[in-house]
Amino acid sequence: MTQLENARQGVITDQMRQVRADEGVEAEALLERICGGLVVVLANKEHGHVNAVGIGEGLRTKVNANVGTSPGRSEPEGELEKVRTALSAGADTVMDLSTGGDIDLTRRTIMEHSTAPVGTVPIYQAAIEVGGPEHMTLASYLEVFERHAKDGVDFATVHAGVTLGAMPLVEKRLMGVVSRGGAFLLKWMADSRRESFLYEHFDEILAMAREYDVTMSLGDGLRPGCIEDATDEAQLHELRVLGELAERCREAGVQVMIEGPGHVPLDQIEENVRLAKECCGGAPFYVLGPLPTDIAPGYDHIVGAIGGALAGAYGADFLCYVTPKEHVGLPGPEDVRDGVIATRIAAHIADVAKGIAGARQLDAAMSRARAARDWDAMARCALDPDRFGVVLAGEEKDDRCSMCGEFCAIKLFQQTFGEGESQTR
Repeated sequence: MTQLENARQGVITDQMRQVRADEGVEAEALLERICGGLVVVLANKEHGHVNAVGIGEGLRTKVNANVGTSPGRSEPEGELEKVRTALSAGADTVMDLSTGGDIDLTRRTIMEHSTAPVGTVPIYQAAIEVGGPEHMTLASYLEVFERHAKDGVDFATVHAGVTLGAMPLVEKRLMGVVSRGGAFLLKWMADSRRESFLYEHFDEILAMAREYDVTMSLGDGLRPGCIEDATDEAQLHELRVLGELAERCREAGVQVMIEGPGHVPLDQIEENVRLAKECCGGAPFYVLGPLPTDIAPGYDHIVGAIGGALAGAYGADFLCYVTPKEHVGLPGPEDVRDGVIATRIAAHIADVAKGIAGARQLDAAMSRARAARDWDAMARCALDPDRFGVVLAGEEKDDRCSMCGEFCAIKLFQQTFGEGESQTR
């Protein structure tokens, strides 16, 4: 049985116990949220050494890091280094988006070494293996999907919401379609003049996902690639289809998440989160960024963190990182690290805003350490202790910092009013 089916039977699995311990939530509340489709537990039955991760309502906002080969760079060991970097920087999950070299070997290498849940996008390999998206068939796609599931993939992006009805809508856009999976399906439908096989045969995909307990991550194949295209007819058309498909997932006993935009101006982020939750029955919402401006190449990890913090505060549950290489090229290990850290900052800011248990206390602990000028305690409280150590190197580490020196405001205040209450709260 899947985690969802177990929850409906009132069974608390080992994976649920792990999530409960990690999150500090009551078992009854966790079961209720899983049953209602508000929380998913990522843990494929074949990924034996996975540390299960819970995503959804009332849980800590999670961070995903994308890795994967390209046709020009296709060494599995290079991607494994990125995985190790992402996990050491605090990513909760990784996704293998490989499109070059031996895709099976890359995925299996990552699966073997990752204790974190791993996601994939099976349509990439399905299109590549048959010589292009227009040559895909349901059988060829299902064969690839099952290969991924048997290897232990914990969640899979499926762009089943891209349907014929969206074809005329995307033509109105400034940038058209920027999702690779979405573009593959539009090409397939244009050539075959038929409805998407992912949509028409969705139940067959669900049956395979249920067998291995692969969480369906319903892809946003029509996500906006620039803020000019945000929240348009094409995006909303797909979102309504995803709502229908999410309900079919739950009816089949399959866990489901919803993927979201994309490039969205700051004033539309709240509405995007609200619409996704409303259309999809409160399913966990997984966002790329979002990015509220298009003009910062090289700094898109910062742009994504700004959008991600706001989206998370409004109810998004899962943030896909953006690296400085977004829109430019394939990220290396340092880009991966920068992307994870920036997105973890966004996730924590969101958790403080949402009132997630323990989030505010982390900031309070740092404040007490700063009030005491306790540099070791500050390092322990820092989200990125390594970076803190680098920045601190060569600076004064006594009872003040080099910026204020003897004119430290905190020290002057404590000398004037006493240290008691300001340091003990």
